[in-house]
Amino acid sequence: MLIGYYLHDLSPFLIRFSESIGIRWYGLAYVAAFITAYFLLKRFVRLGYSELRQSQLQDFITYGALSTMAGGRLGYMFLYNFEEFISRPQIFFYFLEGGMASHGGIAGLIIFTFIYSRKYKVGWRGIGDNLCTVAPLGLCFGRLANFINGELYGRKSNVPWAVQFPEEIREPGFASPDGLNRTDLSNALRPSNFTEVSDKSLFEQDTFVIEQARESEAVQDILRDYLNARHPSQIYQALLEGLALFIILYFIRKKGPSLHHGILTGTFFIGYAVFRIAGECFREPSDGYIGSLTRGQFFSTFMILIGIIFIVSAFKWPKTTRSLTVKEKN
Repeated sequence: MLIGYYLHDLSPFLIRFSESIGIRWYGLAYVAAFITAYFLLKRFVRLGYSELRQSQLQDFITYGALSTMAGGRLGYMFLYNFEEFISRPQIFFYFLEGGMASHGGIAGLIIFTFIYSRKYKVGWRGIGDNLCTVAPLGLCFGRLANFINGELYGRKSNVPWAVQFPEEIREPGFASPDGLNRTDLSNALRPSNFTEVSDKSLFEQDTFVIEQARESEAVQDILRDYLNARHPSQIYQALLEGLALFIILYFIRKKGPSLHHGILTGTFFIGYAVFRIAGECFREPSDGYIGSLTRGQFFSTFMILIGIIFIVSAFKWPKTTRSLTVKEKN
């Protein structure tokens, strides 16, 4: 191998209390997203960009967060793991095993804002615009957590910044750049104390190797010859779906309360879809294809249509944010 690629050795835990319990970076990503959303929405209220009062924000963010998580989990079950979900519906509650879909999280947030707007008599598209402005930061934090976890990695590549992800060995058809398979890897790892799990299941063996890759230089040296170098597509998506989309939306949001309701929401849907489709070109299509598109690309195409509908509605049924008095803002 001519280039010394970085072998991913980051732990998914910030603090670990047991084998499966601890403070995970993925959980912290959600916390960071909700805290950031709270302070940005609070700023929007102060600037007159929102019809919500500051006293409503805490409950609004809390229930919005729960709706996003429930939608993300349910979306993953329906879009990527439907057969197992139908046979074992209880797996919906197995959050520690992972499995969230951003498309589902967005859908959950849409439904929540619709119900909330009807209950409190505020403009649905208006509060949706502000949520869509801050949402990309949550997507950014989530993608960065994906990278820390070493999951949802990219396609094979020889770019200088490519990364070797130990999670790759879980793939059923795992093969090294030289065509060596999982059995060859197992034999190579045996001198590195791999024998202590030789009687365990394949999943447990893979888990042991991945854990050792974070701590043992001997295991890392062996894996470097077996793992494929790949695009760090999680970083690409964090920058595109997250940071770049947030900058675009925030710039538009600064147009002020005179901006027609629905423009930001529509821009979010179109922007997310375009950036997601582009990012999927570098991401390993672990969930297969629908026609010539990955599942992520296929589901994103519908978001473009939704975005266009919101933008058309902004001009066909124009509405702007009404000014709140100082008393109302509080």
